[in-house]
Amino acid sequence: MKDEFKRFGLEGLGLVAIIFELLGAVGLLVGLKYNLILLISSGGLALLMFLGVAVRIKVKDGLLVSLPALSFMLLNAYIFAKAL
Repeated sequence: MKDEFKRFGLEGLGLVAIIFELLGAVGLLVGLKYNLILLISSGGLALLMFLGVAVRIKVKDGLLVSLPALSFMLLNAYIFAKAL
């Protein structure tokens, strides 16, 4: 992952992204009990993955490489919409 963040020109944000991903994952689990936490976590992860897709487009990565971020973005956006 460090090499990928260097390639994107975002080497200083790698740790921040990892922390947000972990907080989002824990939030999704806690959100099974508390709807507000589910909304915040799924919305935050959808935004994080949207930014990931945007960076992939900016560096001109192909669709196959961008597919995981796109899939997770859509999945979290769906969870967010259903939790509303």
